[in-house]
Amino acid sequence: MSDGHYPGSLPEPTPGPPRATLQLRAVPESAATGHFAMPDAPPPGAAQPHPQPQGPVAVLLIGPAGAGKTSVARYWADHRGSPTAHISLDDVREWVRAGFANPQEGWNDQSEAQYRLARRTCGFAARNYLANGISCIIDDAVFPDRPAIGLGGWKRHVGPALLPVVLLPGLDVVLARNAERSGVRRLADEEVARIHGRMAGWYGSGLTIIDNSRLDVAGTAAALDQVVARSLAHPLPW
Repeated sequence: MSDGHYPGSLPEPTPGPPRATLQLRAVPESAATGHFAMPDAPPPGAAQPHPQPQGPVAVLLIGPAGAGKTSVARYWADHRGSPTAHISLDDVREWVRAGFANPQEGWNDQSEAQYRLARRTCGFAARNYLANGISCIIDDAVFPDRPAIGLGGWKRHVGPALLPVVLLPGLDVVLARNAERSGVRRLADEEVARIHGRMAGWYGSGLTIIDNSRLDVAGTAAALDQVVARSLAHPLPW
């Protein structure tokens, strides 16, 4: 079935053995989520295996414009071995049509309000996916010098299971990638350079940073897989 086309009616069920179904449940906006159940400890003297997380994971992929966040997030979600959703904050922001606060026109109270609304919407969606056993990856340009509305805000909306990872290639790379964009997604070179400079503040923050300057999308997704596996096996406070 092509995107955007749905049948007018559903076909009659085919007789046969009953099939397992996924029971979906909604969660209130105030609900916490994302707890990983760890296996019981092995008996004394036994080999110590790496902890295996049980349940879904929520990754927040942070980076400047042109870092490749959306492409990597979509690829990572497409190629995981378990159900995974991709939640793009830019896509949700652009749900607003008339009255859209275009970032090309500068950051103001209206664009700030629309960003906060989109982040809450994405956070609520992530909690619902997690509550129903579906992992998710969210991409957003979160600034290290604005923790209250940035990383802290995402943690409030998604919950304690949120795993932030920074994607930060070189400035020449993000400028080249930004030049390939069109519409509201393309920013002025000066703005891209300013955002990239602010993102450098993530160095020394304790978050994992992936420099994907020399990696393609598949290679970056593989690096992200390693980061997620390591972080879940040996979680660090942030």
